[in-house]
Amino acid sequence: QLQASGGGLVQPGGSLRLSCAASGLTLDEYAIGWFRQAPGKEREGVSCISSNGGTTYYADSVEGRLTISRDKAKNTVYLQMNRLKPEDMAVYYCTARFYSCNPTWALYGYRGQGTQVTVSS
Repeated sequence: QLQASGGGLVQPGGSLRLSCAASGLTLDEYAIGWFRQAPGKEREGVSCISSNGGTTYYADSVEGRLTISRDKAKNTVYLQMNRLKPEDMAVYYCTARFYSCNPTWALYGYRGQGTQVTVSS
């Protein structure tokens, strides 16, 4: 029901835009969270946008470089990633839960397949 896309290979300092599209869900009824997991590391929350789009959250490690946004007409949430660093390399997952953001992966009832982001020169 959720599908993340837009990952790929990018050089350090480059940009990517990840998309989270839904089928069978109206995304503006849900808070949408992005999580990532790198090999050998714990999964971490990266960003989240509340159901009404009025509140956004970012991990300290990505603050100022990533921007989360909604396109209601396309039923899609985007994660614009700028000034990418090698430590941003991970599989990125989009998730959904009713109304409010939460940093806990297990509290998101909808989770899509991930998209790989590789940052390397």
